[in-house]
Amino acid sequence: MVDTVSNDAVAALPGVSYVMPVLNEVTHVRAAVDSLLDQDYEGPFEVALALGPSIDGTTELVEDMARVDPRIRVIPNEVGSTPSGLNVAIRASQYPIIIRVDAHSVLPRDYARIAVETLLRTGAANVGGIMDAKGERPFQRAVARAYGSRVGLGGSSFHVGGEEGPAETVYLGCFRREAIEAVGLFDEGIKRGQDWELNRRLRKAGGVVWFTPKLTVIYRPRPSVKRLVKQMLSTGLWRGELARRFPESNGIRYFIPPVMVLGVAIGLLMGVGGLIQSLLGATPWLLVGLLAPAVYAAFVIVATLASLTALGLRSALWFLLVLPCIHFSWGIGFVLGYLKLTSNITAHNGR
Repeated sequence: MVDTVSNDAVAALPGVSYVMPVLNEVTHVRAAVDSLLDQDYEGPFEVALALGPSIDGTTELVEDMARVDPRIRVIPNEVGSTPSGLNVAIRASQYPIIIRVDAHSVLPRDYARIAVETLLRTGAANVGGIMDAKGERPFQRAVARAYGSRVGLGGSSFHVGGEEGPAETVYLGCFRREAIEAVGLFDEGIKRGQDWELNRRLRKAGGVVWFTPKLTVIYRPRPSVKRLVKQMLSTGLWRGELARRFPESNGIRYFIPPVMVLGVAIGLLMGVGGLIQSLLGATPWLLVGLLAPAVYAAFVIVATLASLTALGLRSALWFLLVLPCIHFSWGIGFVLGYLKLTSNITAHNGR
C-alpha cells in the first residue's frame, strides 16, 4: 500500500524541461548538464540545449552527450544570443515546468525538487534563489567575493541572500510554462537583463516572482580582467537601456555606480584644474575635487582589508583591482546605455 501511494505521488509530479543556451562553453557545459542529470527530482524531465554557432569544440561535445543520453536534446540556435536560445529551447520542450540553466552554473541535487515544491506551494509564476559565485583561482575568488557582497554588485537578494518572499527578480528561474507563454517569453531584442525584463512583465500581468534562499546555484565567474570588464560593461549598458525604457521599474541602487563614476571623474578633472591653478600662482581651490577619488580609494582599501581573512593575500590583492573594474565598467556602461551613446547596443552580449 505504501508503495502504491508513493508511486501515485511520483506520477503526479509535473514534468520539468531544463533549458540552457550554449555558446562556446566547452569548459563548463558538461558539469552543468551532469548536475541536471543528477537531480533527485522524481518527476519526468528533459534537457534542452540551445546550441549557438560555437567554435571551441562545444558543438561536438554536446552532440556526443545527446547521443549517449536520449534525455538530452540539442536544438539549433542560429542567432546565438541568450534570449533567442532560451526561446527556441522553450518552444522545443514539452513539460509544464521550465527551469532555466546557465552553462556556467552547477545545480545542487535538490534544486529542481525544491523549486517545483515552492512553485506549487506559493502559486508563483517564477521561483528562483541565490547565485553563489565560487572561484577556482585567486582572481576568480576575488570576483566571487565581489559578486556576493554589497560593496560589489549591490544588495540584490539573489546575490547576498535574504528572507523568502516576493521579489523584483531572481537568479535563473523555475517558471510555469503557461505564465511565460502568456507574456510572450523572453524579449530577444534584449541581450542582457532579459530575465529582469521578463520578470517585470510577469509581475505586471499579476504573477508573483518568488525568492527563496533554499535555492543556491554555484556560478563560475569570468577568469580574467578582460572578460570581467567586457561582461560588466555589457551588463551596465543594458541596465542603463532598461532604466531608460522602464523608468518606473528601477530602484535607486541602479544609479549608485554611475553617480560614483561621474563623481570620481569630475573630481579628477577638478584636481587637474587645481594643479594648473597652483602653477599659475592662483589659489588652488579646485584641488578639493580630489576628495571624491580619495574617498573612493579609501572605500576600496577598507573593503579589501575587511575581506582579507576570507580571501587570503593573493585574492585580496586581486580584490583591489576587481572592485574598480566592476564599479567603473558597470557605471560607464550604464551612462552610455541610459544616454543612448552606444552605436550598436545589441552587439554587447557580455561574452
